[in-house]
Amino acid sequence: MIRTLLLAAAAATLAPLATAQVTVIGGGLARDCYEAVKFNLGKTSEAEAICTRALEHEALNLSNKAATYTNRGVLRMRQANYDGALADYALAKRLRPETGATWLNEGAAYIFKKDYNSALASLEKAIELDSQDLYAAYYNRAIAREQSGDVEGAYYDFLKAKELNPDYAATDRQLSRFQVTTN
Repeated sequence: MIRTLLLAAAAATLAPLATAQVTVIGGGLARDCYEAVKFNLGKTSEAEAICTRALEHEALNLSNKAATYTNRGVLRMRQANYDGALADYALAKRLRPETGATWLNEGAAYIFKKDYNSALASLEKAIELDSQDLYAAYYNRAIAREQSGDVEGAYYDFLKAKELNPDYAATDRQLSRFQVTTN
């Protein structure tokens, strides 16, 4: 019987991909918040303040409000405020639980917090919802799997991320750490 064994190279830096913004339809502060996330405009703390003003002062429909919470969460993650980001993702999910990008970013926040079981649950949901950045969901799930001891699952998720986005160089770097052998 031939068995495949996957070994990961030692000590890799595994940073999740966490930039999935959610589009806001229309103008105003919520749109400015979205563009700040998407195009990395201005100082992150100033962009977060724009998102907060949008949430506090604009009459947003449910979709735009949920998107703005998700976008502010991304900005909070960029500032290493993972608890604040997770709070925003929870609010966004209450409003629009079917938005895959929210689950994807939540998974990334949990990875940063080293809560890999929670990350896996969020990333499974992002994949189930066919997140717009599906390759990032697989990439992040690979990180969470590897950190949880599921090296084989991580390898196959990195392969899926590569299949979905062949141009994302970080996936190539991750895959280069693996050695596939047969016994």
